[in-house]
Amino acid sequence: MDEELFKALADPTRRRILDELVERNGQTLFEICARLVTRHNLGLTRQAVSQHLAVLEAAGLVRSRREGRYKFHDLDTEPLEHIVTRWLKPTRPEATP
Repeated sequence: MDEELFKALADPTRRRILDELVERNGQTLFEICARLVTRHNLGLTRQAVSQHLAVLEAAGLVRSRREGRYKFHDLDTEPLEHIVTRWLKPTRPEATP
């Protein structure tokens, strides 16, 4: 799972998508595309953004939900919390002098 997470975070476009979901969670594909164009001058096709969202979803960073005919994308920070605690809270006991 860590490999998928780091692969997802390695791409600057995917990080911008995550930034947009942090600012306003629960966006549709159309809304994400519009924000990427207006705020970051990224003119990506809906298919390209959809592929980025699929990578983020495979890494566990985005969850999709359907409401009627709309599909909303929500940020999930749990995988990031796991990575952060991996190095900030070591599980092995510290050696005493």
